[in-house]
Amino acid sequence: MPSLISPAERDYILKGIDCNIRADGRQRPDYREVILETGVISQTSGSARIRLAGGTDVLVSVKADIGPVLVDPETGEGADKGQIICNVECAPSASQQFEGRGADELNNELTQMMTRFLSHNTTSLSTSSTSSTPASNSNGAGGINLIPKTEVQDLGDGNFDFEVLDDAEDTEVVEGREDMPICVTLNKIGARHIVDASPLEELCTEAKLVVAVNRSGELCGLQKGQDGGIEPSLLLEMIQFGKTLGQTLIKQLDAKIKAEADADMIKRQNGQPVVKLGFFAQ
Repeated sequence: MPSLISPAERDYILKGIDCNIRADGRQRPDYREVILETGVISQTSGSARIRLAGGTDVLVSVKADIGPVLVDPETGEGADKGQIICNVECAPSASQQFEGRGADELNNELTQMMTRFLSHNTTSLSTSSTSSTPASNSNGAGGINLIPKTEVQDLGDGNFDFEVLDDAEDTEVVEGREDMPICVTLNKIGARHIVDASPLEELCTEAKLVVAVNRSGELCGLQKGQDGGIEPSLLLEMIQFGKTLGQTLIKQLDAKIKAEADADMIKRQNGQPVVKLGFFAQ
């Protein structure tokens, strides 16, 4: 990832974006091609690898486990609810800027953002069917897919023993997972905004706005980044654009996931092995 940009390059990018022609041929609202593969990590409750054209790789995993619950000391609420814990790590091999502790600030920012967006939108996500603590390790947004069933044994005297079943067939789909939000990052460059910025476009960015939206189009969260300001009229435009784009992305991802699941089902019915390429595939 470059750390410096010349005035000529900056001018070229700014004028191109103003004319709706970006340096790589995309228009302002265009994402790069997305390649999605699910179930790439067998030890998790759900996982996916997302590849974007140009070399961006995202590995997302979700793990359900037994953990403590957060109980409100005044109302007593929360005793039957789990919690969502997020962790985001940028691989040091992705950029020289991430070597050593170079990615700590970005990791913390993304972790806090994902934790806030997901934890504040769990009213539709059922975490009460098991006393589990889902934990995700992702560079973006991950949805809980299947969680293992949990057996609880009463040992007497107020003591209980928990056992998480290892059988892949003894799983349950988490209710409400389809209503979890997706995050859309908009970069303000000049008087315009774009999505899925390139490294050089990042260097020209004055301000960022992350819009979290669910499939119903409900705004689930906002976060502004960088020092530049956003005019009120442009801010409203970016929020509305993020909501519309987020709904479109959810539909496209749903279609990709369904197509993959249908293809895997056909292979199983025909007695063919289902082979996942995994994170290290090209």
